[in-house]
Amino acid sequence: MIDRVVALGGPPGSGKTTAARQLARELALELVSAGERFRAEATRHGLDLNSFSRFAESHPEVDRELDEGMAVLARPGRLLEGRLTGALLRRRGVPVYWLTVTARPEVRAERLAGRDRMRVEEARPRMEAREASELRRYRELYGIDLAAERADLSVDSSELTPEAVVHALREYLERVGEPRGR
Repeated sequence: MIDRVVALGGPPGSGKTTAARQLARELALELVSAGERFRAEATRHGLDLNSFSRFAESHPEVDRELDEGMAVLARPGRLLEGRLTGALLRRRGVPVYWLTVTARPEVRAERLAGRDRMRVEEARPRMEAREASELRRYRELYGIDLAAERADLSVDSSELTPEAVVHALREYLERVGEPRGR
């Protein structure tokens, strides 16, 4: 049994959502995705993801409500997937295993292009605009610079299969999540 909430973050296209789904399934953790919640809000507002990100820049309540909702759900037995969740929980003193999945920008752009059915030349600037918007909002709202924050474990998925990424994450959690004193 893992004795803390697990937070899994990473930039768009890194493979974090794929890894989160599989890891939650393998470890019997309840999965809550900030990205899915953000996308649902975008749809509710009738906006695509990039337009809603721009909207959120001038409406800080969007991020605050999402992030507060994620923090309220933080408890052992849950995997919270979201770029900011691990850093935010750590700053709030919540016991958390904070993991990230990363990948080189060109790999991420290719993945996003495939997922969103567009050319890489279209996907990359959208990806970069979204990242810049999110990083700016995190700094302004919480004073968090994700580039300077360090997770407990970071796995570069650029050359790995999704299964290999999940294996590395699971192996880490099984090692550190063991009850103490055995």
